[in-house]
Amino acid sequence: MKNKKALFITQAAVIAALYVVLVVVFNYISFGPVQFRVAEALTILPYFTPAAIPGLFIGCILANVIGGAVIWDIIFGSIATLIGAVFTYLLRKKSKFLAPLPPVLANTIIVPWVLKYAYGAEEMVWFMAVTVGIGEILACYVLGMILLFALNKVRRQVFGEDNK
Repeated sequence: MKNKKALFITQAAVIAALYVVLVVVFNYISFGPVQFRVAEALTILPYFTPAAIPGLFIGCILANVIGGAVIWDIIFGSIATLIGAVFTYLLRKKSKFLAPLPPVLANTIIVPWVLKYAYGAEEMVWFMAVTVGIGEILACYVLGMILLFALNKVRRQVFGEDNK
């Protein structure tokens, strides 16, 4: 039992650290009305492990704090990531192609309102929904699916598991 808890905590911590590093490295495109958060590719990880849920949530909180986000962005932007992670985990047995959908939807719906009210962004909410949505589609469906297929292949090779 201790090994399972240790593995869960370790996986969550590594995922959180990876999320933070990717946001910090790509800080210049990770924030604002037009954003492409490379770290969002990691939001497919709940497809593989429930440890990704707290890992992504904590990683997003830390990345937003380090990135200088205001409190409302730290709270609600991180909640958007949490919602996406939870629903990715819940959809994992349906289809691998559904894995990126929850974070895309959660961030496309929540983040524009955060930008408007937390930062006073003058762009229209629908415009920010389009730009954030496009960034999420690119991060989650393009980069995230590349990651998902690569991890699936490695998992099969290392553990001899069948493809989901």
